[in-house]
Parts: sequence; C-alpha cells; structure tokens
Amino acid sequence: MNAPSQPTPTPALSTQRVGIVGGGQMGAGIAEVCARAGLDTVVAEADASAARAARERVAVSLERAVQRGKLDRLSAEDALARLLFTGDLDDLADRQLVIEAVTENVDAKIEIFSALDKIVEDPEAILATNTSAIPVMRLGMATRRADHVLGLHFFNPVPVLPLVEIVSSLHTTATVTGTVEAFVRDTLGKTPIRSQDRAGFVVNALLIPYLLSAIRMAESGYAGAADIDTGMMLGCAHPMGPLKLADLIGLDTVAAIAESLYDEFKEPLYAPPPLLQRMVQAGLLGRKTGRGFHTYARDRGPGAPPGL
Repeated sequence: MNAPSQPTPTPALSTQRVGIVGGGQMGAGIAEVCARAGLDTVVAEADASAARAARERVAVSLERAVQRGKLDRLSAEDALARLLFTGDLDDLADRQLVIEAVTENVDAKIEIFSALDKIVEDPEAILATNTSAIPVMRLGMATRRADHVLGLHFFNPVPVLPLVEIVSSLHTTATVTGTVEAFVRDTLGKTPIRSQDRAGFVVNALLIPYLLSAIRMAESGYAGAADIDTGMMLGCAHPMGPLKLADLIGLDTVAAIAESLYDEFKEPLYAPPPLLQRMVQAGLLGRKTGRGFHTYARDRGPGAPPGL
C-alpha cells in the first residue's frame, strides 16, 4: 500500500518589491520590518513633506534599536538604504505586494484601493490592508482583483510585537492567503494567525469591549483611572492597564474600532461610551497628544509613538 501523500507546503511570497501606503507609526513600522527582512520597500505618503517625516520616523526607530542593542549599526544602515520614500502613489506601480496603512477611515481606504487597482501593474500583485476593524470585503470590492485583496493586520510597535492577523474575505483565494501567511512567517519572521472577515478580527473583537468596560467604569466614578489600571496589572498580571493601553493605542483609534464593531454587530458592549466620544472631540487622544486618561510628556519629534 502506498504511503499517504504529504501536503505540499505553501512557498513564501516570492517578492522583493513591497509597497506601503502611509508612513505614520504603523506604516513606518511595517516598512522598517520589510526593509530589515531585505526587501526593496517603497513608502508612499500624501506629499513630499509627509514622506520626509516618514523617513525620519523610520530612522529614529532604527537608531533606537541600535542604541538598545537590538540591531547592529551596519544592519540599520542597510535597512534604511532599502527604503524609498515618495509623495507619489504612482511609484508603487511595479510592486508585488502593497500594504495600505492609512487612517482608520473607510472612505479614505476605499479611495486608495481603487487607485492602487489602476496603478499596480502586475495583475497577480497582492493588495493588503492593515485595518484594525473595517471589513476587508468592502475594500476588495473597490478593485477588480478582490481575490487578491486581504487583511494584513500588524500590531504596534511593529518591529517588536510578533503577531500579524491574516484576514481573508469571501473572495480571497486560498492560494493568496497561504502565500501571504508563509511570507509573514518565513520572510518577516512573525507569527501569523488567521481570522474570518468580521469587524475587529480576533484581537480587537476581544480587546475593545474590555477597554470600553474600563472607560465606562471610570466614566461612572466607580474607580479612578490609576486604580483601574493598577488593579488589572497587579490583580490579573496584565503588563499594562486598560486605560493606559487605550491611551497608547489612541482614543480616536479605539473609538473608530468600537464604531466599526457596533455597526456590524449592534451589540451594546461595542458602543463607544459618551466619555470616549467627548475626549476624541476635545482632542484628548492619549499619548500622541500628551493627555488622555493619563498625562504624558509630549515628544513632538517624528519618532514619538502615537499608539498601537
């Protein structure tokens, strides 16, 4: 009797040309990881000024890694040399994989995916989104290649945190999903997990209700922010309390993810509390503005961490 055949392993994505749309904290982190993996990486920003700021953001992060002994100087210089920063989306035309990492706004993302569909020349190129909660299907349907569109959700700080969520829509082919999963694991050296295309995916679908519950507790006067955070750190061995974590993520981002979750599921636990909405309206967004549920020393330099 013949031995059962073994499944053929999915090869790593055979690409050396990666594009990133958006050079903010997440986009810069993704670009840094790709460049450190030896990939030719182009970062497209809104204009030349934003592109210069993105380059400085990556340079500061690489220097920080060198100072902390996480990266040698030659490797940092090599990584920066592999990066091109541009204010023109057309410079992504020859990319084999493009990862969108702009603000968590569905209209902005749809506009970018529609443009990328026309700009990126290779019909087999993969278009990915780093969205935290927006359904991948909505973005894929803005293109003529929905079968080559998927979610590739990194976590901040990208060079440090090992997890990447891979989110397939109903149109994404199994080959594209498997190929990107191998790329994340074998080329970038990160740990992929798969999720269905549901708002929040795996991590935020669990995390956001927890953060909102802590905000409601502070809002009601049940306990103060410092005591809530200390309770979860010392009582549950969490590395960071929920309100400090919300500040790190950015309260605007927390609110945007909560709204996406509530829009999809209509469950009260996903509804943004009034206090969160008022803080966003007031511009009290957490670490990136110097004040949220806690107060922070402002670092106005391009390397300042605005959140997860």
